[in-house]
Amino acid sequence: MKRGLLLIISGPAGSGKGTVIKELMENSDEFVYSVSATTRKPRPSDVEGVSYYFVSREEFEDKIARGEMLEYAEYVDNFYGTPKAPVVAALEAGKNVILEIETKGALAVMEKMPEAVSVMLLPPSGKVLRRRLERRGTETADVIEKRMQTAINEVEMLKYYDYLVINDEDAQSKAADDIRAIIKAEKLSAKRNAEFIDNYFV
Repeated sequence: MKRGLLLIISGPAGSGKGTVIKELMENSDEFVYSVSATTRKPRPSDVEGVSYYFVSREEFEDKIARGEMLEYAEYVDNFYGTPKAPVVAALEAGKNVILEIETKGALAVMEKMPEAVSVMLLPPSGKVLRRRLERRGTETADVIEKRMQTAINEVEMLKYYDYLVINDEDAQSKAADDIRAIIKAEKLSAKRNAEFIDNYFV
């Protein structure tokens, strides 16, 4: 069975990552969404293994020490991160694993798994991004300004990514199709077909 692809998807708040990923996964069994681990306590709506893998701080620190986390960070006295084992298991089962992650964590994963395919998802412009954040109506002007500053820093990280996909207004299907095209091209690339080449004349 051919190994699946690890697909890193990053983008600022308001880029539409969740909607595009939902579009990718809908009516398709080729994708698996990577579930993060955390030391925070479960909320009533949380589902173990779906929302997060909930572990103790001691267990999380043990995983870090054993090199079992692809990336991790600490926020408000809790650890959050990506366990390596479920990702590798899904890849070996031939599934394409979607890792929705911020840029710092993405760079850590790229370093540990250089075969990963990284995509930065962005709206057509900064003006559109700001308009989307304002349209939500759930955040104060100060929070929106902070998100825009974070977005500027994130966009500057594009140079470390393999692909840029633009998520235009009401065009998440096109963005998802662009990502599917990236996956298809990557699977056809010579660098991912060395075994075929080695056995071609056998």
